[in-house]
Amino acid sequence: MDEELKVETQTKNVDVVKEGSIEENIKQEEPEEEDEEALPHSEFLDIFEEGLAMIVQDPLLCDLPIQVTLEEVNSQVALEYGQAMTVRVCKADGEVMPIVVVQSATVLDLKKAIQRYMELKQQREGGVKHISWTYVWRTFCLAFNGERLEDDKRKLKDYGIRNRDDVTFMKKLGKK
Repeated sequence: MDEELKVETQTKNVDVVKEGSIEENIKQEEPEEEDEEALPHSEFLDIFEEGLAMIVQDPLLCDLPIQVTLEEVNSQVALEYGQAMTVRVCKADGEVMPIVVVQSATVLDLKKAIQRYMELKQQREGGVKHISWTYVWRTFCLAFNGERLEDDKRKLKDYGIRNRDDVTFMKKLGKK
């Protein structure tokens, strides 16, 4: 019976010590949390953008813009690991858009990637507010080696498109 009392007493002492140390840890952590909360959103964004700018200076990520998105970083990493490919979309005005898509991408995936690329470009440059993509795809098409990419479900590989190949963004000819 004396042994049971000793065990209970020791257990209670341990609990007290544990509780005391938890309270001390909580008291020590509270000022840190207050420091984090005291930082205004604008300053936090500035710190984040500075850190992001340092990351983008990496040779692997140096081609990315300063206001890079997570999607762009992931695409660049996927390119490095061979999980994605760059399709160079050439417009009639001579502009070349480097579009990154996964290796198993379809024509529809390429179209969506072009849309995203243009949206990001407009946000960064402050251009046109809205593009009617329904109109764009009804009026223009993509072509590779003279062949139109008309089937949205067909894979780019089925058309013979590989990494760094040029795809032309051209106006559809009227049917007579």
